Amino acid sequence: MLLNTEVAMFLPRRTESVAVRFRFALPIVAVGFLAINPLLIPAQSQSPAASGQTQQQQDQATPAEGGPNGDTGVIAVPKKTEPEAPPPPPAPVAPKIKNPEGLGNVSLRLDVPEVTVDVGVLLEKNHEFVPGLKPDNFRVYEDGVEQKVIGFKRVEAPITALLLCEFAANSYYFIYDMKNAAWAFAQQLRPQDYVAMMTFDMRTQIITDFTQDKNQILQGINSLIIPGFQETDVFDALSESIDRLDRVQGHKYIILIATGRDTFSKLTFDKILKKVKESQDITIFTVSTGGMVRAMTEGRGGMDASMRDMDYLQADNEMRTFSSLTGGMSFFPRFEGEMPEIFQDINQTIRSKYELVYTPTNRKQDGTYRKLRVTLVDAEGKPLRFQDQKKKPLKYDIIARDGYRAKQEVE
Repeated sequence: MLLNTEVAMFLPRRTESVAVRFRFALPIVAVGFLAINPLLIPAQSQSPAASGQTQQQQDQATPAEGGPNGDTGVIAVPKKTEPEAPPPPPAPVAPKIKNPEGLGNVSLRLDVPEVTVDVGVLLEKNHEFVPGLKPDNFRVYEDGVEQKVIGFKRVEAPITALLLCEFAANSYYFIYDMKNAAWAFAQQLRPQDYVAMMTFDMRTQIITDFTQDKNQILQGINSLIIPGFQETDVFDALSESIDRLDRVQGHKYIILIATGRDTFSKLTFDKILKKVKESQDITIFTVSTGGMVRAMTEGRGGMDASMRDMDYLQADNEMRTFSSLTGGMSFFPRFEGEMPEIFQDINQTIRSKYELVYTPTNRKQDGTYRKLRVTLVDAEGKPLRFQDQKKKPLKYDIIARDGYRAKQEVE
């Protein structure tokens, strides 16, 4: 009984688990075994309490499902699982379009051509550009048929030009006029302009490639001291210049400073005329040299003098033709003092112009040459007239290309 009383001191309260109460009903033989082995008593005495606490912690631990605690332990209540969102509907399948039987894949390509015409309007009296014109003031005719203008703007931009100069051993006065004209042109260049320089006699020579530094152009002019041949092959030189400029994007200009006489070219006038007509985005301005010498020697007797005069008259006509076909201008100065004013007019014409865009009614791509004509009209459709401050009529020139060549359809 004494042993049972001592053992009862270690009993937990009545709420202890059934497993703990069962341990204290051990037989007396087990207690005697503990008395024989006193070293095992501390370990065995602590074991019931430790195991009871561990068991109590395990019993009181909330299961994964969760739930309330009760007298007999934790009651596990499963969690409510939220219903999963339904999967999105599948993407609609693109409809398959089948060609009719016997017909393969067919592609449709529409090529609507557009023509751009640069137009300059200058007063004849002082060669001033006429500003303030509107799209309704312009009428564009292609092969005599009026076209509808769909694009219009005034352009004032940097220029890309090739200075093509005749440098041959024919006359000192001609070389002197050429250098003065080229110098006057270079002096009026702006920092954004791209200019190159070529000379020609029997063959062409590149003096300066395209540059924005006008000092290089001036140095190139000063380097022209001793000419080579007497021949002046202006047709070949102009043809080569057009070929070089065709590789340059945008609108380009050729400033041809020469007598205009052709003595030994491989190309005939008809062939160079055809090439000038077919050129794209190139405008030619011509300045004649030797005007003063010609004026002093014209009309002299003799067959040689008469033939020479005829050659220069023919050269003047060819220079006018090159410029008029491309929408440029021609100048035939006689005095050195005319050069700055001439190139001032050229610069103003080049930098200030109207750009017209239209879709031709003749959309055939047959490579034919189409004639162009531009006129000015007022609000009532009558020819436009200008007046000065004294209400005197002012004449004006319309500077535009004579025509263009349509694209050739490639089969």
